[in-house]
Amino acid sequence: MNYISTPEGTRDLLFTATRALRNTEQCIRATLEKRGYEEIITPVMEYYDVFRHANPAQSQEVMVKASDRNGRICVMRPDNTTPIARVAASRFPDEAFPAHIYYCQNVIRAVADDHGHRGEVLQIGAELIGADGLEADLDILSAAFDALAGAGAGFRIELGHAGIYKGLISSLGVPEETAEEIRRLIETKSFAALGDILEPYRDREAYRALKAMPQLFGGAEVLEEAERLTENPEARAAFAYLRTLLEALSRAGHRDAVMIDLGLVHELDYYTGMMFRGYAGGAGASILRGGRYNALCGKFGRSLAAAGFAVDLEALTEAGPAADGAEGSGRIRIALTKGRLEKKTLALLKNSGYDISELESPSRKLIFLLPGSDVEVVLAKAADVITYVEHGVCDMGVVGKDTIMEKGGSFYEMVDLGFGKCRFAVAAKKGKDVYGGYKMPVIATKYPAVTKAFFEKKNIDVVTIKIEGSVELAPLLELADAIVDIVETGSTLRENGLEVVEEVAPISARLIVNLASAKLKKQQIQRVIGELERGLEE
Repeated sequence: MNYISTPEGTRDLLFTATRALRNTEQCIRATLEKRGYEEIITPVMEYYDVFRHANPAQSQEVMVKASDRNGRICVMRPDNTTPIARVAASRFPDEAFPAHIYYCQNVIRAVADDHGHRGEVLQIGAELIGADGLEADLDILSAAFDALAGAGAGFRIELGHAGIYKGLISSLGVPEETAEEIRRLIETKSFAALGDILEPYRDREAYRALKAMPQLFGGAEVLEEAERLTENPEARAAFAYLRTLLEALSRAGHRDAVMIDLGLVHELDYYTGMMFRGYAGGAGASILRGGRYNALCGKFGRSLAAAGFAVDLEALTEAGPAADGAEGSGRIRIALTKGRLEKKTLALLKNSGYDISELESPSRKLIFLLPGSDVEVVLAKAADVITYVEHGVCDMGVVGKDTIMEKGGSFYEMVDLGFGKCRFAVAAKKGKDVYGGYKMPVIATKYPAVTKAFFEKKNIDVVTIKIEGSVELAPLLELADAIVDIVETGSTLRENGLEVVEEVAPISARLIVNLASAKLKKQQIQRVIGELERGLEE
């Protein structure tokens, strides 16, 4: 074992990087202290029950666990707000409220291998506990704006409200599992899949608003559009509140740095009112998250209204003081999948009016600026397309749904391009009863994550074997009872005496968009999407 390397998701910061980080930290500290926020420090290790009780929906998988000498399960602090709510609810006297609190300390989370994500994150954040209403929300939001401005970064903050989705989904009247899938599809802006899952409910009042939610981001006009889509009282109350909050922020001088995103639907068991995220040019994901969480302190025995935010200090520092948060700046870089989808993607670009002559000519180049446009094309392997888009070095990407399902990641899945159609399927020798008897089925596949998720949903335990080459060999050599693989025509299966036992999921090419690019380059991104959609119609 190599004892001189750092654990997965952690890293050393040396000299220049440390100085830059501390400079950013000191700027934000000074801003918060000037606004009357006082610092507290909580233990890096807490009892697991603190987080389980506060937010039962929080995934155990992201928590790094240990145990104390009495065998009680402890976790490395996965977020900062929950311990601060514990302290405020259990230790502050009544006269301390409203309490203006800030912190600067690490959170520790387990991260997946090879994704390049950090598991140890230094956060600086603020919490306003014991105050509710417009003035309190304006206070914490203004602190967030001032913190980012004080750090010298160009940025945008987007506003949403937990009451919008909660009101609409309640009136739709769907099972909890369906409601969670709808929420996930709104959050990832998966337009096509969202339309499919909502189709059976198109006669219900909430249908139009829920279907439109991923697209409802921009300026104040978004609220007007949303109000035309629904009469739901809870949603309309949230629209009215966001309009009032937006006007207050404009009067406070933040008009150019704020936008609306009604598709903010993350952690709805946690947030109870307004929610917000911050983006800076140069950072591939949000560098700030916050909102109102009036129910949290009550989990620790004292009902207190609360709102707050956390800033990822390393991400903000790396975005740099010269980061450009202005919409429409620079080129749009699109990563295209080489191989199976390449020809059809190039044909789409051509139909959309782009000059792809250099891409069609023999070349070993990997990056091409399309003549007469602001679009740059990068050729990459499928899994790498997701990596480049997720980390923000590419704004958009074209990749198969199979790769998305296997690799995962944080991005918006905005368009089903409709070509490259095939399907994931379970296949076995003809006549084989894969699920019969008491033996645990053995499944061979190139896609272990897809396979695991599929059989877990069916509540079937299987043994999964990863195969890199021709997966059809595994049942023929009796290594496995069945396979999970991509099936297009089925001819390879038939020629080898195999047949489809069960379909897993349909597959086609998808257009994915980086989280920050979708907000900071909204006009350019939407223009390119519009051109590609017109190309599809051709």
